[in-house]
Amino acid sequence: MALQSIDARPNTDFATSHQLPQAGFVRLPGILAPNGPIPVSRSTWWAGIKDGRYPKPVKLGQRITAWRVEDIRALISEAA
Repeated sequence: MALQSIDARPNTDFATSHQLPQAGFVRLPGILAPNGPIPVSRSTWWAGIKDGRYPKPVKLGQRITAWRVEDIRALISEAA
């Protein structure tokens, strides 16, 4: 039986998963926790959009909803 090497590097997926792209659009799983930087539930997010607390989405297709990265960055900087 051969020994397998163990990868001792830390898991950086969690750290990099909260990074937003420089420009463009981001879908909801990339915004909300645990994969995104905003720790609210889907229902809270949609209620916040209705109330004006969170930015409005952009429809990229019939079944594709996304948000401008600039709007999400502005939301994060307001909260900080």
